[in-house]
Amino acid sequence: MTQGLSTVRRSIFPREGDTWETIAARELTGQDTTAAVGQLQSWNLHVFMRRSPPEGSPRHGNPILPSDVIFLEPPQAS
Repeated sequence: MTQGLSTVRRSIFPREGDTWETIAARELTGQDTTAAVGQLQSWNLHVFMRRSPPEGSPRHGNPILPSDVIFLEPPQAS
């Protein structure tokens, strides 16, 4: 037997050119940027741990893709 999701985590698709810092500033307002970036990265290991594009690439240093789902809150305890 399977159960449906009871709660959906708040999430977004990044905008063109978004970085951890721009997402933190826009979506986690009122928080220290460094702390907010750390939270985002810990909630989005599927993006944070991705290999960055090679040097010389237009996206060098930024693993975030416009098609990524970026979670804006931690997973819920079961």
